[in-house]
Amino acid sequence: MAAAVGGEAPAAGPAAGGALWAEVWALLPGSEEELTLALSGEVDGCVRPLLRRARGLLYGAEGRPGGEAAAAALRRLGDVLRDYSWEKLNAGPWREVSKAWRQVYAYGCLFGALAEVAAGRPLAPAVRLCDMGLLMGASVLDNVLARLVRVLQQHLPREQRRGAAGLAAESARTEPRPAPAVRPEDAVPRLRCPSLEHFRDNYLIPQKPVVLEGIMDHWPCMRKWRRVWDTLPSTSSLIRICLLGQKVGGHFLQVPSSSATSLLPLLDKQIPELKEDISIPDYCCLGEGEEEHITINAWFGPEGTISPLHQDPQQNFLAQVFGRKYIRLYSPQDSENLYPHESQILHNTSQVDVEDPDLVKFPNFRKAEFQSCVLMPGQVLFIPVKYWHYVRSLDVSFSVSFWWS
Repeated sequence: MAAAVGGEAPAAGPAAGGALWAEVWALLPGSEEELTLALSGEVDGCVRPLLRRARGLLYGAEGRPGGEAAAAALRRLGDVLRDYSWEKLNAGPWREVSKAWRQVYAYGCLFGALAEVAAGRPLAPAVRLCDMGLLMGASVLDNVLARLVRVLQQHLPREQRRGAAGLAAESARTEPRPAPAVRPEDAVPRLRCPSLEHFRDNYLIPQKPVVLEGIMDHWPCMRKWRRVWDTLPSTSSLIRICLLGQKVGGHFLQVPSSSATSLLPLLDKQIPELKEDISIPDYCCLGEGEEEHITINAWFGPEGTISPLHQDPQQNFLAQVFGRKYIRLYSPQDSENLYPHESQILHNTSQVDVEDPDLVKFPNFRKAEFQSCVLMPGQVLFIPVKYWHYVRSLDVSFSVSFWWS
């Protein structure tokens, strides 16, 4: 594709400087009008203006000065587009997700990655955004994310580079890091196989979180996946198997070992083919809807994956298959102290970094009381509807969530 007329960089570009930004800019259409933002279907009305605003920032249509201000604004818009489309991507079975929403997610990844480069920041986060867009999104601008990640990979420090045709050899798994300390007075209570009546009367009706033990011991995944996990030479091997299993449409345990993929990191992935290896918890029968109205998602991600503090509109059982997750929970009664975003798009997400809060900007956050737990394999956490929760993976992690009313 042609570079900008006269070789000029866009409004966000000067902060990056040098040959890298020139290479990146050459991948994009030469003018704002040529970047059409075409979508293959309908999306919510607020999305297209956000896309156009991001495009305007990229090409300087809003008259913003180059450098950090424009890059920061573009980065925020990329975050909003990804967060909003992420909910659409995970609202039901993957095969039913609209291509248009996958394209919106890809644009969000593209704008975010370009903002990282334009600001002159380390390239690993930009590469990660490209990989996520390739994994979860749909092709836009003649598959620009694939071309962009190839350019960025060449500029990564040598120890961070990965082959474009597949993953390089990985080091063996190391011992897991220590879990964060959970004070006894803050710990979510644990209960082993309570009766339906006990769960209903003591946790569902009063809307109190609880960790349930023993209720998923019979799931086939607890032996099948564990057996495969124990035989893998590295954690990235499981990432590769999961990705390829989804791409070829088969079970993730039935993929030829000689296969390879260029899709590197991932956060969370919905894999509906795994449903045969899990069971809907019996406690869901206490809800108002039918079984077919229960939303089931499988979530896979590397160590360090974070879900910011947010709330969901349904009851949630979060079942941990392998790996550990550190989870903080806040009552809906503390919502005002959690500083939700003011925009309609992110109103269910807090602005606060839970583990490193800015108490000058968010002083009332210190007033919010929380419970916490380290969710271990074989445990299920009940998260009541509208309960705020923050999640950080302590290991490579696989979880299954059940949203029910």
